[in-house]
Amino acid sequence: MAPNLSKAKATLTARREEVQQLSDNSAEARDTVTLDQTSVGRLSRMDALQQQAMAEATERHRALELAHIEGALKRIEDDEYGYCQNCGEEIAEKRLAIDPAATHCIKCAK
Repeated sequence: MAPNLSKAKATLTARREEVQQLSDNSAEARDTVTLDQTSVGRLSRMDALQQQAMAEATERHRALELAHIEGALKRIEDDEYGYCQNCGEEIAEKRLAIDPAATHCIKCAK
């Protein structure tokens, strides 16, 4: 059974916009931490550096998710969406409903 391409495209596009918005909103958290000891204590600086590192890790995760979304949208355009990139079999519709950017069937994903 072929996946609903228009629904998948709408879901992927909405998620892409959501991830981009989250990235834009967290840009300040990834900015360089000021290391001025006169304005911020050592523990506060350490906390700020830790928060910055966590924000950067989250941003790397978002960038990876965006790449997966873009790949799925390209597969839709190329009429290759819904097929396992490993074995070529159809990806189960329920799997695509959960993760529209899925690239592998359940057997190959293991």
